[in-house]
Amino acid sequence: MLDSNLSHWLEAEADALDRGLREADDVLPQLASAGVLGLGVDEQYGGAGGDTCAAVEAIAAVAGHSLTAAFVLWGQRTFIEYLLHTDNATLRERLLGDLLSGEVAGATGLSNAMKYLSGIEELGVRAAPTAAGWQLDGRLPWVTNLRKRGFVVAAAVELSGAAPFIAAIPDDLPGLTRSEDLQLLGLQSSNTAALQLDALQLQHDWLLAGDARQYLPRVRPGFLGLQCGMTIGLTRRCLQEVERHLAGSRSVLEAEWRELCAQLEQCAAELKHGLCAGRFQSEPASMFHLRIALAELAGQAVQLELQASGGKAYLQQYGAGFARRLRESAFVPIVTPSLVQLRGELQRQAAGADA
Repeated sequence: MLDSNLSHWLEAEADALDRGLREADDVLPQLASAGVLGLGVDEQYGGAGGDTCAAVEAIAAVAGHSLTAAFVLWGQRTFIEYLLHTDNATLRERLLGDLLSGEVAGATGLSNAMKYLSGIEELGVRAAPTAAGWQLDGRLPWVTNLRKRGFVVAAAVELSGAAPFIAAIPDDLPGLTRSEDLQLLGLQSSNTAALQLDALQLQHDWLLAGDARQYLPRVRPGFLGLQCGMTIGLTRRCLQEVERHLAGSRSVLEAEWRELCAQLEQCAAELKHGLCAGRFQSEPASMFHLRIALAELAGQAVQLELQASGGKAYLQQYGAGFARRLRESAFVPIVTPSLVQLRGELQRQAAGADA
Protein backbone atom coordinates (compact mmCIF):
# COMPACT_ATOMS: atom_id res chain seq x y z
CA MET A 1 0.00 0.00 0.00
CA LEU A 2 2.83 2.41 0.84
CA ASP A 3 5.11 3.98 -1.72
CA SER A 4 8.22 1.78 -1.88
CA ASN A 5 10.55 4.72 -1.27
CA LEU A 6 8.69 5.56 1.94
CA SER A 7 8.67 1.92 3.07
CA HIS A 8 12.42 1.60 2.55
CA TRP A 9 13.13 4.90 4.30
CA LEU A 10 10.97 4.03 7.29
CA GLU A 11 12.49 0.57 7.64
CA ALA A 12 16.01 1.99 7.49
CA GLU A 13 15.36 4.87 9.89
CA ALA A 14 12.91 3.29 12.34
CA ASP A 15 15.37 2.78 15.18
CA ALA A 16 16.94 6.22 14.72
CA LEU A 17 13.50 7.83 14.78
CA ASP A 18 12.54 5.97 17.93
CA ARG A 19 15.76 6.95 19.72
CA GLY A 20 15.82 10.56 18.51
CA LEU A 21 18.91 10.09 16.33
CA ARG A 22 17.13 11.27 13.19
CA GLU A 23 15.85 14.83 12.77
CA ALA A 24 12.13 14.86 13.61
CA ASP A 25 11.41 17.42 10.91
CA ASP A 26 12.41 14.86 8.24
CA VAL A 27 9.34 12.71 8.89
CA LEU A 28 6.53 14.92 7.58
CA PRO A 29 8.16 15.64 4.18
CA GLN A 30 8.64 11.91 3.64
CA LEU A 31 4.97 11.26 4.39
CA ALA A 32 3.83 14.14 2.19
CA SER A 33 5.94 13.07 -0.78
CA ALA A 34 4.44 9.57 -0.58
CA GLY A 35 0.91 11.01 -0.80
CA VAL A 36 -0.43 9.54 2.44
CA LEU A 37 -1.58 12.84 4.00
CA GLY A 38 -4.50 13.22 1.61
CA LEU A 39 -5.96 9.75 1.98
CA GLY A 40 -9.57 9.95 3.12
CA VAL A 41 -9.82 13.62 2.15
CA ASP A 42 -12.32 14.55 -0.55
CA GLU A 43 -10.81 15.58 -3.88
CA GLN A 44 -12.73 18.87 -3.75
CA TYR A 45 -10.43 19.83 -0.85
CA GLY A 46 -7.27 18.73 -2.64
CA GLY A 47 -7.15 15.24 -1.13
CA ALA A 48 -6.79 11.80 -2.67
CA GLY A 49 -10.42 10.78 -2.05
CA GLY A 50 -11.69 7.74 -0.20
CA ASP A 51 -12.89 7.63 3.38
CA THR A 52 -11.33 7.73 6.83
CA CYS A 53 -10.71 4.00 6.66
CA ALA A 54 -8.10 4.60 3.95
CA ALA A 55 -6.27 6.90 6.35
CA VAL A 56 -6.50 4.27 9.11
CA GLU A 57 -4.85 1.72 6.83
CA ALA A 58 -2.15 4.20 5.82
CA ILE A 59 -1.31 4.85 9.47
CA ALA A 60 -1.28 1.09 10.09
CA ALA A 61 1.08 0.55 7.16
CA VAL A 62 3.46 3.24 8.44
CA ALA A 63 3.28 1.85 12.01
CA GLY A 64 4.37 -1.54 10.70
CA HIS A 65 7.74 0.08 10.05
CA SER A 66 7.90 2.90 12.62
CA LEU A 67 5.44 3.88 15.32
CA THR A 68 7.22 7.23 15.61
CA ALA A 69 6.40 8.10 12.01
CA ALA A 70 2.85 6.77 12.47
CA PHE A 71 2.45 9.00 15.53
CA VAL A 72 3.42 12.02 13.43
CA LEU A 73 1.05 10.93 10.67
CA TRP A 74 -1.74 10.48 13.21
CA GLY A 75 -1.24 14.03 14.50
CA GLN A 76 -1.20 15.53 11.00
CA ARG A 77 -4.14 13.54 9.68
CA THR A 78 -6.21 14.10 12.83
CA PHE A 79 -5.79 17.86 12.56
CA ILE A 80 -6.90 17.57 8.92
CA GLU A 81 -9.95 15.67 10.21
CA TYR A 82 -10.74 18.61 12.49
CA LEU A 83 -10.78 20.93 9.48
CA LEU A 84 -13.07 18.57 7.57
CA HIS A 85 -15.62 18.89 10.40
CA THR A 86 -15.38 22.62 11.05
CA ASP A 87 -18.10 25.07 10.03
CA ASN A 88 -15.38 27.68 9.44
CA ALA A 89 -14.89 27.19 5.71
CA THR A 90 -12.52 30.16 5.50
CA LEU A 91 -10.16 28.63 8.04
CA ARG A 92 -10.33 25.27 6.25
CA GLU A 93 -9.40 26.91 2.95
CA ARG A 94 -6.57 28.84 4.59
CA LEU A 95 -4.92 25.83 6.24
CA LEU A 96 -5.82 22.64 4.43
CA GLY A 97 -3.55 22.97 1.39
CA ASP A 98 -0.43 23.54 3.47
CA LEU A 99 -1.36 20.67 5.79
CA LEU A 100 -1.86 18.27 2.89
CA SER A 101 1.50 19.26 1.39
CA GLY A 102 3.29 19.04 4.73
CA GLU A 103 4.30 22.70 4.61
CA VAL A 104 2.52 23.18 7.94
CA ALA A 105 2.52 20.62 10.76
CA GLY A 106 -0.84 19.95 12.38
CA ALA A 107 -0.85 19.18 16.11
CA THR A 108 -4.03 17.78 17.60
CA GLY A 109 -3.76 19.30 21.09
CA LEU A 110 -7.15 17.83 22.01
CA SER A 111 -6.04 14.98 24.26
CA ASN A 112 -6.93 17.16 27.23
CA ALA A 113 -10.27 17.94 25.59
CA MET A 114 -11.12 14.26 25.07
CA LYS A 115 -10.53 13.66 28.78
CA TYR A 116 -12.63 16.76 29.56
CA LEU A 117 -15.45 15.34 27.44
CA SER A 118 -15.46 12.24 29.64
CA GLY A 119 -15.31 14.28 32.83
CA ILE A 120 -11.76 13.14 33.64
CA GLU A 121 -10.05 16.55 33.89
CA GLU A 122 -10.58 20.26 33.44
CA LEU A 123 -9.47 22.14 30.35
CA GLY A 124 -5.93 23.47 30.51
CA VAL A 125 -6.47 26.67 28.50
CA ARG A 126 -8.70 29.58 29.54
CA ALA A 127 -9.98 32.54 27.54
CA ALA A 128 -11.03 36.10 28.27
CA PRO A 129 -12.93 37.97 25.53
CA THR A 130 -11.28 40.88 23.69
CA ALA A 131 -12.56 43.20 20.98
CA ALA A 132 -10.99 41.10 18.21
CA GLY A 133 -11.23 37.65 19.80
CA TRP A 134 -9.80 36.26 23.02
CA GLN A 135 -6.81 36.34 25.30
CA LEU A 136 -5.64 32.80 26.02
CA ASP A 137 -3.68 31.56 29.02
CA GLY A 138 -2.78 28.05 30.08
CA ARG A 139 -0.76 25.00 29.19
CA LEU A 140 -0.92 21.95 26.93
CA PRO A 141 1.47 19.49 28.59
CA TRP A 142 1.87 16.87 25.85
CA VAL A 143 1.39 17.63 22.13
CA THR A 144 2.84 15.72 19.16
CA ASN A 145 3.96 17.03 15.76
CA LEU A 146 4.99 20.41 17.16
CA ARG A 147 7.59 21.18 14.53
CA LYS A 148 10.08 23.81 15.69
CA ARG A 149 8.71 26.19 13.05
CA GLY A 150 5.54 26.09 11.02
CA PHE A 151 2.88 24.36 13.08
CA VAL A 152 -0.73 24.98 14.05
CA VAL A 153 -2.26 23.39 17.12
CA ALA A 154 -5.88 22.72 18.04
CA ALA A 155 -6.92 23.44 21.62
CA ALA A 156 -10.10 23.32 23.65
CA VAL A 157 -10.58 26.55 25.58
CA GLU A 158 -12.59 27.27 28.71
CA LEU A 159 -14.64 30.49 28.50
CA SER A 160 -16.26 31.77 31.67
CA GLY A 161 -20.03 32.00 31.42
CA ALA A 162 -20.17 30.34 27.99
CA ALA A 163 -19.58 27.00 26.29
CA PRO A 164 -15.94 25.98 25.83
CA PHE A 165 -14.74 26.34 22.25
CA ILE A 166 -12.11 24.82 19.95
CA ALA A 167 -9.49 27.06 18.38
CA ALA A 168 -6.61 26.62 15.96
CA ILE A 169 -3.49 28.43 17.20
CA PRO A 170 -0.61 29.21 14.80
CA ASP A 171 2.94 28.96 16.08
CA ASP A 172 3.96 32.54 15.30
CA LEU A 173 1.73 34.34 17.82
CA PRO A 174 3.40 36.20 20.70
CA GLY A 175 2.75 34.48 24.01
CA LEU A 176 3.05 30.92 22.66
CA THR A 177 6.12 29.06 23.96
CA ARG A 178 7.17 25.57 22.92
CA SER A 179 9.19 23.56 25.41
CA GLU A 180 12.17 21.40 24.56
CA ASP A 181 11.17 17.96 23.29
CA LEU A 182 9.86 15.72 26.04
CA GLN A 183 12.32 12.99 27.01
CA LEU A 184 10.23 9.96 26.11
CA LEU A 185 11.15 6.30 26.47
CA GLY A 186 10.84 6.02 22.69
CA LEU A 187 9.17 7.83 19.74
CA GLN A 188 11.68 10.61 20.34
CA SER A 189 11.71 12.02 16.79
CA SER A 190 8.00 12.85 16.93
CA ASN A 191 8.30 16.54 17.86
CA THR A 192 6.46 15.93 21.13
CA ALA A 193 6.61 18.88 23.51
CA ALA A 194 4.56 21.09 25.83
CA LEU A 195 3.02 24.48 25.01
CA GLN A 196 2.67 27.44 27.35
CA LEU A 197 0.18 30.20 26.52
CA ASP A 198 0.66 33.57 28.24
CA ALA A 199 -1.65 36.46 27.31
CA LEU A 200 -1.85 35.13 23.76
CA GLN A 201 -4.13 37.25 21.53
CA LEU A 202 -6.20 35.11 19.16
CA GLN A 203 -8.61 36.54 16.60
CA HIS A 204 -12.09 35.18 15.91
CA ASP A 205 -11.15 33.81 12.48
CA TRP A 206 -9.09 31.01 14.11
CA LEU A 207 -12.24 29.44 15.60
CA LEU A 208 -12.68 25.75 14.74
CA ALA A 209 -15.89 25.24 16.69
CA GLY A 210 -17.98 27.50 18.89
CA ASP A 211 -19.20 24.72 21.17
CA ALA A 212 -16.67 22.07 22.14
CA ARG A 213 -19.32 19.81 23.67
CA GLN A 214 -21.06 19.47 20.30
CA TYR A 215 -17.91 19.37 18.16
CA LEU A 216 -15.80 16.87 20.13
CA PRO A 217 -18.22 13.93 19.76
CA ARG A 218 -18.18 14.54 15.99
CA VAL A 219 -14.38 14.34 15.71
CA ARG A 220 -13.76 11.74 18.43
CA PRO A 221 -14.37 8.76 16.09
CA GLY A 222 -11.67 10.05 13.74
CA PHE A 223 -9.33 10.91 16.62
CA LEU A 224 -9.62 7.42 18.10
CA GLY A 225 -10.03 5.50 14.85
CA LEU A 226 -6.89 6.95 13.31
CA GLN A 227 -5.09 6.31 16.60
CA CYS A 228 -6.17 2.66 16.44
CA GLY A 229 -4.42 2.44 13.08
CA MET A 230 -1.12 2.80 14.95
CA THR A 231 -1.91 -0.21 17.13
CA ILE A 232 -3.15 -2.30 14.21
CA GLY A 233 0.06 -1.71 12.25
CA LEU A 234 2.36 -2.48 15.17
CA THR A 235 0.46 -5.68 16.00
CA ARG A 236 0.50 -6.86 12.39
CA ARG A 237 4.26 -6.38 12.23
CA CYS A 238 4.82 -8.35 15.44
CA LEU A 239 2.70 -11.19 14.08
CA GLN A 240 4.59 -11.12 10.77
CA GLU A 241 7.81 -11.53 12.74
CA VAL A 242 6.27 -14.47 14.61
CA GLU A 243 5.37 -16.15 11.32
CA ARG A 244 9.00 -16.04 10.23
CA HIS A 245 9.97 -18.24 13.19
CA LEU A 246 7.18 -20.82 13.22
CA ALA A 247 9.23 -23.68 11.77
CA GLY A 248 10.72 -26.43 13.89
CA SER A 249 10.30 -26.25 17.66
CA ARG A 250 8.49 -22.90 17.43
CA SER A 251 5.58 -24.54 15.56
CA VAL A 252 3.98 -25.03 18.98
CA LEU A 253 3.12 -21.31 18.83
CA GLU A 254 1.21 -21.56 15.55
CA ALA A 255 -2.26 -22.01 17.05
CA GLU A 256 -1.85 -18.92 19.24
CA TRP A 257 -0.44 -16.97 16.29
CA ARG A 258 -3.42 -17.88 14.12
CA GLU A 259 -5.84 -16.89 16.88
CA LEU A 260 -4.20 -13.50 17.37
CA CYS A 261 -4.18 -12.86 13.61
CA ALA A 262 -7.89 -13.66 13.40
CA GLN A 263 -8.76 -11.48 16.40
CA LEU A 264 -6.73 -8.57 15.03
CA GLU A 265 -8.36 -8.59 11.61
CA GLN A 266 -11.81 -8.96 13.18
CA CYS A 267 -11.19 -5.88 15.35
CA ALA A 268 -9.82 -3.96 12.36
CA ALA A 269 -12.89 -4.86 10.29
CA GLU A 270 -15.25 -3.81 13.11
CA LEU A 271 -13.38 -0.53 13.47
CA LYS A 272 -13.59 0.31 9.79
CA HIS A 273 -17.24 -0.73 9.53
CA GLY A 274 -18.15 1.45 12.52
CA LEU A 275 -16.25 4.44 11.11
CA CYS A 276 -17.81 4.16 7.66
CA ALA A 277 -21.31 3.66 9.09
CA GLY A 278 -20.95 6.62 11.48
CA ARG A 279 -21.91 4.36 14.39
CA PHE A 280 -19.27 5.57 16.83
CA GLN A 281 -20.71 9.06 17.18
CA SER A 282 -23.83 7.68 18.84
CA GLU A 283 -22.17 4.58 20.33
CA PRO A 284 -18.77 5.71 21.64
CA ALA A 285 -18.59 2.81 24.10
CA SER A 286 -18.26 0.33 21.23
CA MET A 287 -15.19 2.22 20.00
CA PHE A 288 -13.74 2.30 23.52
CA HIS A 289 -14.07 -1.49 23.71
CA LEU A 290 -12.28 -1.84 20.35
CA ARG A 291 -9.44 0.44 21.44
CA ILE A 292 -8.96 -1.65 24.60
CA ALA A 293 -9.10 -4.94 22.67
CA LEU A 294 -6.54 -3.74 20.12
CA ALA A 295 -4.15 -2.57 22.84
CA GLU A 296 -4.37 -5.95 24.55
CA LEU A 297 -3.67 -7.69 21.24
CA ALA A 298 -0.57 -5.54 20.74
CA GLY A 299 0.77 -6.62 24.12
CA GLN A 300 0.09 -10.28 23.39
CA ALA A 301 1.63 -10.05 19.92
CA VAL A 302 4.92 -8.51 21.07
CA GLN A 303 5.24 -11.16 23.78
CA LEU A 304 4.56 -13.89 21.23
CA GLU A 305 7.26 -12.38 19.02
CA LEU A 306 9.69 -12.67 21.93
CA GLN A 307 8.81 -16.33 22.43
CA ALA A 308 9.10 -17.06 18.71
CA SER A 309 12.44 -15.27 18.39
CA GLY A 310 13.90 -16.78 21.54
CA GLY A 311 17.06 -15.55 23.23
CA LYS A 312 18.24 -13.91 20.01
CA ALA A 313 15.71 -11.14 20.54
CA TYR A 314 17.49 -10.24 23.78
CA LEU A 315 20.86 -9.75 22.07
CA GLN A 316 21.51 -6.16 21.01
CA GLN A 317 23.25 -7.36 17.86
CA TYR A 318 20.10 -9.08 16.58
CA GLY A 319 17.18 -7.78 18.57
CA ALA A 320 17.07 -4.03 17.81
CA GLY A 321 13.80 -4.31 15.91
CA PHE A 322 12.15 -6.32 18.65
CA ALA A 323 13.45 -3.96 21.35
CA ARG A 324 11.93 -1.02 19.49
CA ARG A 325 8.59 -2.78 19.07
CA LEU A 326 8.61 -3.64 22.77
CA ARG A 327 9.06 0.06 23.60
CA GLU A 328 6.41 0.98 21.04
CA SER A 329 3.95 -1.49 22.54
CA ALA A 330 4.47 0.14 25.95
CA PHE A 331 3.14 3.40 24.51
CA VAL A 332 -0.13 1.91 23.25
CA PRO A 333 -1.89 1.56 26.66
CA ILE A 334 -1.01 5.09 27.81
CA VAL A 335 -1.63 7.27 24.77
CA THR A 336 -4.67 9.47 25.47
CA PRO A 337 -7.24 8.23 26.10
CA SER A 338 -5.35 5.62 28.09
CA LEU A 339 -6.80 2.21 28.80
CA VAL A 340 -7.32 3.21 32.43
CA GLN A 341 -9.30 6.28 31.32
CA LEU A 342 -11.37 4.26 28.86
CA ARG A 343 -12.16 1.58 31.42
CA GLY A 344 -13.13 4.26 33.92
CA GLU A 345 -15.47 5.86 31.40
CA LEU A 346 -17.07 2.49 30.56
CA GLN A 347 -17.52 1.84 34.28
CA ARG A 348 -19.23 5.22 34.75
CA GLN A 349 -21.51 4.56 31.78
CA ALA A 350 -22.43 1.12 33.17
CA ALA A 351 -23.14 2.61 36.61
CA GLY A 352 -25.34 5.29 35.03
CA ALA A 353 -27.28 2.70 33.08
CA ASP A 354 -27.89 0.65 36.24
CA ALA A 355 -28.99 3.67 38.31
